[in-house]
Amino acid sequence: MDIGTVEARRNFAEIINRAAYGKERIALKRRGKVVAYVVPEEDVRTIEAIEDRIDAETARRALKDLRSGKETTRPFAEVEADIERERKKRARKAS
Repeated sequence: MDIGTVEARRNFAEIINRAAYGKERIALKRRGKVVAYVVPEEDVRTIEAIEDRIDAETARRALKDLRSGKETTRPFAEVEADIERERKKRARKAS
């Protein structure tokens, strides 16, 4: 379902109930462009679990590379930046 942000403000409780109890995904539009979604809580938990698995796999690969000598240690901030770049790349692919 797509709904304008002005209408969503007027019907906020109904929008929340449709997502929470009806398990609907509701796209909020402003000037015809989707700007946000209201989704069931389970959807967010699923997305977070997928991201956690991807992050864990990235960490496993990094440890494997470190143990094999293909990689050297790096500051955590650098590794964290790499992970964030990967998340942004995935987000761009998903949209």
